[in-house]
Amino acid sequence: MVSLERVDCVLTERVCLAERMRRTAMAAAGALMAFLLVGCTTHTPATQSASPVPPSRGVTTPASPTTPAPSSAPAVTWQVGARPLPRRADGFGEIEPTPPELVNRSLPTHDFLPPPAGTAFAAQVGAVPADVLARSTWQPACPVQASDLRYVTVSFWGFDNRAHTGELLVNRTGAQAMTQVFGQLFAARFPIEEMRVTAPAELDAPPTGDGNDTSAFVCRPVRGQTNWSSHAYGLAMDVNPFCNPYTKGDLVLPELASAYVDRSRVRPGMALAGSEVVRDFAAVGWSWGGAWTSPTDRMHFTATGQ
Repeated sequence: MVSLERVDCVLTERVCLAERMRRTAMAAAGALMAFLLVGCTTHTPATQSASPVPPSRGVTTPASPTTPAPSSAPAVTWQVGARPLPRRADGFGEIEPTPPELVNRSLPTHDFLPPPAGTAFAAQVGAVPADVLARSTWQPACPVQASDLRYVTVSFWGFDNRAHTGELLVNRTGAQAMTQVFGQLFAARFPIEEMRVTAPAELDAPPTGDGNDTSAFVCRPVRGQTNWSSHAYGLAMDVNPFCNPYTKGDLVLPELASAYVDRSRVRPGMALAGSEVVRDFAAVGWSWGGAWTSPTDRMHFTATGQ
């Protein structure tokens, strides 16, 4: 028979052993917790590399669907010579209202020759090269010998505010005078749209009414007549024809230039009484057709009075 003292002792030892085990477990748990806490507070993260997202450049507001964003492409301009006009009974084109794009004409110059190297006026006078003569309207039947013409190149300012090089065929007696005139116009920055030798095909081309070539020699008769024009001798110059139209009765040439018949609306490139271009031609003895009454040839300057 087991005594009560023995039972108490056994029970006491079990209680003590359980207590020791509890305390040991609590101590281990506390140590683990401390280790975890220390690890969390002493860990240093690795240094991050540069962000792959580019830095902000400010807020960009997308264009409204109804307001297109500005384009860097150049604006479409009028294409000269692209639309033939129906002919009148006299062979000229039908007179039509000036298109809105040409009411205040300011088309850029398309260079035929290399532009000048700088902004200083440059001019050259020489015999007409064979290739230039071949692409001109000269032929043996013309009233002037090829040897009596001169090939003249001059600087001019375009409506695009850039310096360009133009070419002219001029009678040898007026070649130096023309370099003087266009030198003065260059200094005054008088705008000229185009200056090139007239080609034979242009004489037979259907009328488009929008030409604006400044030119001298053209082997043709007087408008509406059979006798030779002063142009056929290289002794006349047409300056910015569209800006300075020819008028006689209901005829306007170029045919789309009616907006420029009103000379009270002064625009660049116009020849007006007392203006720079009229004074410069008068200084070398060339008269102005804009002073005539019928026809009134505002583009026309001549050494012969005709």
